[in-house]
This record gives sequence, C-alpha cells and structure tokens, in this order.
Amino acid sequence: MRCWIAFLPALAAGLVAGPLSAVGLENWADGRPVFESDIRQKAEQEEARRAERRKQVVYPKFMNGGAQPDITPAAPPIVYFNKNEETGSIIVDTQGRKLYFVLPGRRAYEYPISVGRDGFTWSGTERITRIAAWPSWTPPPEMHKRQPGLPITVTGGLRNPQGARALYLGNTIYRIHGTNNDRTVGRANSSGCFRLTNENVVHLASIAKVGTKVKVLPSYTGGVSQSAPLSSLFSSWARDEQPSAPAKQKRPNAKSAAADAKKKAPQ
Repeated sequence: MRCWIAFLPALAAGLVAGPLSAVGLENWADGRPVFESDIRQKAEQEEARRAERRKQVVYPKFMNGGAQPDITPAAPPIVYFNKNEETGSIIVDTQGRKLYFVLPGRRAYEYPISVGRDGFTWSGTERITRIAAWPSWTPPPEMHKRQPGLPITVTGGLRNPQGARALYLGNTIYRIHGTNNDRTVGRANSSGCFRLTNENVVHLASIAKVGTKVKVLPSYTGGVSQSAPLSSLFSSWARDEQPSAPAKQKRPNAKSAAADAKKKAPQ
C-alpha cells in the first residue's frame, strides 16, 4: 500500500505532463491551446479583407502629398557585432526586421524596419544610387494591377507613403524610405521596400552616401549584442596596464666626448 501511495505523485505528474507536451509549442488563451495554423489562417483572412477594402478605395489620379516639414533626425541605439563588417555599409536583416548601418569598431546603428510581406521578400546586394528628400511616388504597373484605385503619382509630403527620405537601391523598384504610418514599422507588410520612421530615415540619409553597399539578407547570422563584449573591455585594460617603454638615452657623439674630456683635464 505504501508503494502505491509513493507512486501516485509520479503518476499524476506524468498525466499532467503528457497533455502539456503535446501542445508545448503552442500558445494558450482562455485555458485553450491556440495552434500556429489557426493564427496563420486568421492572419491570412485579415490580410484578404484588407486587400479587398483597398481595392474599393479610389484616389485622385494626381495626388498632392501635403506638407513637407523639417523632420528632426533621431539616432537609433548602437549595438555591437561579434565579427567585422564593412564600415559604412548597410545590412538588412529581413527576418529580424532590423537595418544596421555599420560603424567602426564592430559597432552599428540598429534601425527597426518593416519588410516585405509573404511573397514580396528578396535578398541580394545593391548600392544606393540616389537619395531624395520628400520623394514623389509613382506606383509601378504591378501594384496598380493589385490595387486598381491607386493614383498615377503622389507628390512628396506627409501623405505620401514614401515619407521624408528615400534611398534608392540600384536599378530596382526597391528602396529604403520613410513612412506616413509609423505603426507599420516592425511588421512584414510592404511590397519589398524597407520602411523606417521619418525621424530614423532622415538620420540614416544624413550618414549614408550614394554608392553605399546594401546587403539584404534573409537572416543576419552574426552575433549582435546590446552592450560591448567583454573582450573589448579586457583589451582596453591591457592597453592601460601596459608599461610605457623607457626613454632612450642619447649617446654622446665623438666631438662632445672630446670637449667634455678637455674641460675635465687639469690646467
């Protein structure tokens, strides 16, 4: 009997652990498991509803983008890489939804971005070919096909979805640009461009140059940390503690030695 009593807690733990392990990778809401397939299906249905609503909106053919105020640039946080990257280049981490502008000393500015939604992601290496302030926007033909009510062109301004700055990537239709809706930043909802807040894109445009290399990666495989690695601290301590080299003493030349001997000789 005592053996059975000792066995009961283990049996109960097994019964509880069994059902939980079956849904261990899922979320729970209101005491019920929420499966990833249900989340994905709900997101797809919501996107389909949004696309249908967009089709019903008809904009003016030639649209005024509105005011073009001075935007104060805002620098994002600086992070640290665990390997060397090309200083002055840009790295886009599509999966992480981050854009890095590489600084000296394995550091980088880390900007949050929005990226292409499913079916609109891409990767590759391009260079910035143009930087424009308050750019106009001309939706490409494929975008007009998906959303017939779009304008032919929109002048630069706060109502323009390109935002305060645009950095054009090679000869492609893609660019790094601002936005007229900050809530889209951090999401996967663009047609392949990379959106930053207007404050961040103004800052990026002030330090990037035409010709800057831009690497767009599905996922950045290097390590990124919010604080400086300990190795850099140890190396700085080693530099501080290293004794300075003794000052070199001047070796007297033959003329000065002879003069000194003459002075010391008895008169």
